[in-house]
Amino acid sequence: MPNIRPVSDLRNYAEVLSEVRENEPVYLTKNGRGSYAIVDMDYVSQFDRMKDELKLFSTLLNAEAKAERDGWLSADDVRRKLESSR
Repeated sequence: MPNIRPVSDLRNYAEVLSEVRENEPVYLTKNGRGSYAIVDMDYVSQFDRMKDELKLFSTLLNAEAKAERDGWLSADDVRRKLESSR
């Protein structure tokens, strides 16, 4: 179950920080609506890695769609292009 606290609980920030666990952020609300999350730094690095992977997958999907639309290159075509660019 998510740990949700009002942002006013940060008056006693040591208590709020003690509740942060790996992969279990503390969510803070402001005026009854979700506004912030306090996360463990390991979670941040995992999140950054996931964003990078998502960006890579998106690039690959776009490249595949372009290849389907414009035609694929054979391995020989790629070699020729690489050799001519030297």
